Amino acid sequence: MTHQELKISLIVPVRNEENSIRALLDHALRQTRRPDEIVITDGGSTDATPQIIEEYIKRGEPIHLIRETAAWPGRGRNLAAAQASHEWLAFADAGTYPAQDWLETLAEKAKCAPGITVVYGAWSPVTDSFFKECAAIAYAYAPPIDLDGTHMPPPCIGSSLMQRAVWRAVGGFPEHLRAGEDLLFMNKVAAAKFPVAYEPRACIYWEMQPTLWLTFRRFVTYSRHSLRAGLWRQWHMAIFRRYAFLSLCVLCALPFGLRWLILPAALWLVMLGARAVVALRRNHGSYPAHIGRNALRFLLLLPILATLDAATLAGAAIWAVRDKINPAARLVAGDNQA
Repeated sequence: MTHQELKISLIVPVRNEENSIRALLDHALRQTRRPDEIVITDGGSTDATPQIIEEYIKRGEPIHLIRETAAWPGRGRNLAAAQASHEWLAFADAGTYPAQDWLETLAEKAKCAPGITVVYGAWSPVTDSFFKECAAIAYAYAPPIDLDGTHMPPPCIGSSLMQRAVWRAVGGFPEHLRAGEDLLFMNKVAAAKFPVAYEPRACIYWEMQPTLWLTFRRFVTYSRHSLRAGLWRQWHMAIFRRYAFLSLCVLCALPFGLRWLILPAALWLVMLGARAVVALRRNHGSYPAHIGRNALRFLLLLPILATLDAATLAGAAIWAVRDKINPAARLVAGDNQA
């Protein structure tokens, strides 16, 4: 099959996405270049997600639903890719929705670049509330890549198009992880030296968590599974060092009385404040604002950053107990962690 004749299967893993699945499907079906089919793996939803998908199937939409009692995203993608009807696979994630021309733009990039087997698109957080705006400033930033003067975020699987032969050649996605499996997969694709192209105009929009509690829950899971994936240097190392230093300050203050604990507490706030300032400065181009709004952002960034740190440490503790100290207690794919 030539590039000019390519047919595309859209692959989506889901679990408990009743609040977001309609947006994803509606945007996918209204694409300027619709996918030839949508293959969804439901990894054991306990909400109305499968029923909502069945509504679209009954309307005659080209959707194939695979139902599993337990499947994390890697296994969900692998099952869907294995049952896809076409040799080009587009990947999107639950909790996102594509721009109207997302798939057309990815496909055009593949057509105009002979030999290309992988095309990575762009992604952007949805900031439709002040909290989400600050959350994006706090943790959605990633150093952009430079494409001949055009900047785009680093690649992600949730905005990509590739030949199924690529997925097959690298052995698919790791299936034992709730997070980090996409990075491991992309690392294998890079190591195999498949020809890759980038298309910054093909954008997927990513819904942010709307509250501190939901952010905490999500990042506990991310933290634990990133450690399971061996990706601790990219995230955990700096936080471990920071809080090891603060713990040492607490130990040094205790002999002088509890009142001296105010010093490490003040140091902690100063560290959070410095990180908030850095986050605001590096995002000033993406989220411009006047000084008053930036002051309000600064105040909200402090609890968001503290929440991310707490989630990182909690996830690490869960990893240590369940995956290192007591491996027999590891949760299997599809457990009740968000």
